[in-house]
Parts: sequence; structure tokens; C-alpha cells
Amino acid sequence: MPLTVGALARKVGLPVLVDAGLDRVVAWVHSTELTDPTPFLEGGELLLTTGIALGPHRDYVRRLVAAGVAGLGFGTGLSHDEAPPDLVTAAVEAGLALLEVPRATPFIAITKAVAADAHAALTRTNEAQHALTRAAVTGGAAGVVRRLARLLDGAAVLLDEAGATVHAAGDPAVPDLAARARLLGASGGPAGAAWQVGERHAAMQVLGRRGFLAVLAPRPLEAAVVNTAASLLTLALARSDEVDRAHRELRAERFRLLLAGEEVAGLPEAPFRVFLPSARVPDPPGFWAEVDGRLVVLAHDLDVPAAASSPVDAAGVARGYREALRALEEGVARFEDVAAARLLAPDAAEHAEALLAPLDDAQRETLRVWLSCHGQFDPAAARLGVHRHTVRNRLRRVEELLGRSLEPAGTRAELWLALHAGN
Repeated sequence: MPLTVGALARKVGLPVLVDAGLDRVVAWVHSTELTDPTPFLEGGELLLTTGIALGPHRDYVRRLVAAGVAGLGFGTGLSHDEAPPDLVTAAVEAGLALLEVPRATPFIAITKAVAADAHAALTRTNEAQHALTRAAVTGGAAGVVRRLARLLDGAAVLLDEAGATVHAAGDPAVPDLAARARLLGASGGPAGAAWQVGERHAAMQVLGRRGFLAVLAPRPLEAAVVNTAASLLTLALARSDEVDRAHRELRAERFRLLLAGEEVAGLPEAPFRVFLPSARVPDPPGFWAEVDGRLVVLAHDLDVPAAASSPVDAAGVARGYREALRALEEGVARFEDVAAARLLAPDAAEHAEALLAPLDDAQRETLRVWLSCHGQFDPAAARLGVHRHTVRNRLRRVEELLGRSLEPAGTRAELWLALHAGN
């Protein structure tokens, strides 16, 4: 946990004169008696002085605040018995933490305390990084998430690129993170964000294009530990992507063997169908492969919208794939729903007779002649020896009896095959 001004005061036993900004992190300690020490500051320091040459107190405090110091430690018992009231007032107005450093506490003791804490923090960070690395080696992404949650004594969540939770560990009281992940991913700006969730500290980091890491902890987060976890997760996910890619290529090759008539293990029990899903299938049943950028599933059933073949066995996968593509092209759920599909089956004659059963001989002949004339009424009327209006009336009655329009090309093809089935 980073050392704050308040924690340092408690650790060394320094009285707090102004309690503003006690939660600021102390990066280092610097002692000076210069009226303007700011050229030698980087920000985050606890500045120590005995006040020999402060100058106007408000100006002095204003310069320190502008330089980003974490706080001011004022030594008493030397040039001043106590901190000047004007200095205290200026610190209150500026929101600058002011600590008293009694003569019995040498400045070097404060420096040593900060150095010792920095060393301890570095040791903790190294141990945490080693622990996270071991977790990545033995447990992959899930192992990193679990170990990070324990190290933070809080919660760690791995989300995918859409903001859905992939792995979560630790404190179950985690707010909804999906919306924040989508916002962070779409911003194109910083690769991370930090915020407060009540008394807890929260942060989220973008893991390239592979998702997000979110953490919540009861204490301020150690950036080095979280960054290490994010790096390890990015590597773990990249390795997982490579393995997935190899598996997809292997599946695609096995499907190509099926199309070539070769035997392949792992198929569902026949008969099954060849499906071409039109929606995402998180965990496809049966056998699946990605072919030409399209998911192909061999299964008995599928609970998402898909174009399906007729029932096939292993030897009929190539035919089933063609049928599924045809069903997809026609915009129907199954190949059996494709116009004329049943007329290509072994029982074509029976299906043709059932299809044409509502029509009498005159209606069948009118339909056959009209179709042979490419849907032209005048030539059909001439060949039948009737008026063109008679042809129109008969065909209108045919549509009523069949319950379908004669306009679609697929319907005309099906009826043409039915009229010639068995001939």
C-alpha cells in the first residue's frame, strides 16, 4: 500500500497541525531552508524545514502547492518553538497537510522511514509479481485473476471485448462493469480508468483488443501489481488465441475431409443435419468447423436460427452441406422447405401427385401449357384453343386450390417438375 502523509505521521509519531491532504502519497522526503525550493522539487515530496527563511507564509505555501508537494513538516524546538500561526492559516486555506516535527525527531528518521517503506513496498511488489507469474504459468488467465484478487484483498474480473465477464474472483459485491468497459473500449483514449465505489478503490485496464481487467480493493491500488497482472493476462489471452486458431484450422481440415468422403471421428450419431447458423453459437453441439468464414455445425438440432439440410449420415455430409447452402440462399429454415426439394427425393412421384391432387385435368393441362409458354397468356390460350381470359380464370382457380401464388420462380419450377414426375 503506498505510504501517505497521514500514514507516515502515524508511523513516526508526528503531530498533525493541518489534516488536509493526509491521503496524498509521499514519493520522497526533502529537507530545505530555501525561501523557494520549488526548482529542486518534482512533486509528491514531504518537505521538511525549520523555518529559518520562509518569507511570507502565504507565498511560501502557494509555491509548494503549485509544485505538487505532498505535505510540509515543520521542525520545532530550533528556530521556532511552534509553527507560526500565519503558516498554519496559510496551510489550512491552501489545503496543504502540515505536520510538526519535534526536535526529538531528527529529519533523517523521517527519511529512513520513507526509504524503509519504499523498500518494503518494492519487496511486496516483487513477491506479488512472482506470484502472478507462477499463477499465469500454472493456471492461465483464470489463475492470474484468482491470485490478483487475493493479493488485493478485493475483487478481480476479466471481461471480454464486449464487456461480458469471463473470469471473476474475490469479493462478489462487484458493480456492473459491462457499460464502463464498452465506454472505455470505444473512447480510443486512455488505456485505463480509475474511480471510487463507495469506500473501495476501482480501476480498469484495456487488454489490447482482447478484453479488460477490472479490480476493486479496500486500499489504494499498487499500480505495478495491477500492471503486471494486465501484462500477464494479455500474454495468456494471446497464447489462448493461438491455440484456438490452431484448433479452428484443424476442425476446418477435418470438415474438408468429410466433404471428400473420408472418415472422420467425433461426428454425432446418424442421422443428423448440417446447419449454417445465422446467429452466434457460444458452445456448438456435435461437430463444428469454420469454413470460408462461416460456421458449420453437424448436429441433431440447434437452438439458434440456422439453415439446415435434410437428415444425412457421414457419407452424405457433402450433400448436406450443399443442401444447407441452398436453404440459406432461399431464406428457409430447412432444405425440405426449398421449392422442389421434395421432387428431387426418391418418393418424388408420390409427392407430385399429392401436390397436384386438388386440380382437375383441365386445370393441370392449362397450368402445364402456361408454364411451357414461360407464363405468357396469349400463346398458352392459342395452344389450348381457348380465350386468354379463360386461361387467367383457370390459373386464378389453381392458385386458390393450391393455396399459393404462381408468381415465384421456385413455385413454377416445383409445379413444372410435379407435372412431369414419372414421365
